[in-house]
Amino acid sequence: MTRPIVAAILALLAIPAPAAEPIKLLAENPRYFEFRGRPTILIASGEHYGAVLNRDFDGRAYLDALHRDGLNNTRTFAGTYREAPGSFNIQDNTLAPKPGRFLAPWAQVQQPGEPEKFDLDRFDDAYFARLKEFLTLASGRGVVVELDLFCVLYDDGLWAINPMNAANNVNGVGKCPRQEVLTLQHDDLTARQVAFVKKVVAELNGFDNLYYEICNEPYFGATAEWQAHIARTIVEAERDLPHRHLVSQNVANEKAKVERPDPNVSLFNFHYAVPEAVAMNAHLDRPIGDNETGFKGTADRVYRTQAWEFLLAGGALYNNLDYSFTTARPDGSAKVEPPTPGGGGVDFRRQMAALAAALNDCEFWKMKPAPEIVAAQDLAEGARISVLAGPRDVLAYVDRGPKVAFTLKLPPGPYACEWIDPPTGVVRYELPKVQADGLLELKSAEFPEDAAVRIRPAKP
Repeated sequence: MTRPIVAAILALLAIPAPAAEPIKLLAENPRYFEFRGRPTILIASGEHYGAVLNRDFDGRAYLDALHRDGLNNTRTFAGTYREAPGSFNIQDNTLAPKPGRFLAPWAQVQQPGEPEKFDLDRFDDAYFARLKEFLTLASGRGVVVELDLFCVLYDDGLWAINPMNAANNVNGVGKCPRQEVLTLQHDDLTARQVAFVKKVVAELNGFDNLYYEICNEPYFGATAEWQAHIARTIVEAERDLPHRHLVSQNVANEKAKVERPDPNVSLFNFHYAVPEAVAMNAHLDRPIGDNETGFKGTADRVYRTQAWEFLLAGGALYNNLDYSFTTARPDGSAKVEPPTPGGGGVDFRRQMAALAAALNDCEFWKMKPAPEIVAAQDLAEGARISVLAGPRDVLAYVDRGPKVAFTLKLPPGPYACEWIDPPTGVVRYELPKVQADGLLELKSAEFPEDAAVRIRPAKP
């Protein structure tokens, strides 16, 4: 991603955009995805959304790391928002490019040595070449990209450096406080936002490894009417194009019930989600995701537990915010230390790969949360058990050890059990044949942290 832009354009011309049907809802169970003909759960531990807009970030090395570590999703911001060094105490923040290294969708028109100025009526060809290159690289590695079109402006400092601020563009657009940017109060600003969305949708229609998110954390400053307008713009813009892409809406932090779902939205994402977010929205019959984590320290365990519990609650997507990806270390090898408000690293990504392997080894799309089959439990004080069960497979997780014992209500017959150590992904031991008479008693050896067990009918 750091080679000259002319070479990037030539490479793009030589590689046709993928022609497969884009990631979609799984017909058999629309609470999950279908991608390239297979039922799919999206699991990631990705960088802080600056892969395209930060010219110094090596997207190829980043995507190689995700692929190597067995992950299949990433979020990236579209360049309508950026941060400044030091924002939210994030060290080496990929979403905060160095001066002169920010790449927005709109053309920069300032003279050398002058402050940045953008023309909101002209798009930057270099931006779209870099965006397409990123999607092409992701496609070749089986990584699905969530493209966040907008993000709320959290404070006046972030609004002061935004291209949509009238002080930073030549169009006189954006003469308003930041709280009014993602509303429908200013027709000239809305018109430029809509034009940008239509441009993106037209340019990226051929990619199958893509879905759109309307806005990151809109509950901090975007109106429901504005969100509906953007979602409708995406759908209408694709109406006469060959392909249709899913549209995601970021609902809330932790949990909330979606009372009036937008018919143009197919995926509902939460940040720092708790498992109850899935159960509260079962009526939607759509994928529920947790596409950002953080603010729980830098250690792996809390985020690993979040992932297991959320996905065993029936969640379809989990994306940890991984601060080990920096411009200096795009391979995700940077050490994550306070005050950065989150974790990440190669060990954690491999833990997520182990979770993905455990789920993909089951027919997860035929499974559902099944707390009712837990007949008895003998766990450490305060420990929680999560169970996902289907016609063939049962996957159970306990968030703390050292020893785990519980009984499940299962049809009579022999079962094979594999006890998995979530921090390493190693199958600690196997029980090839355990008889159940309607109840299956399970007792583990000692696990240093948390424990998981995969159960299925034993082979004859």
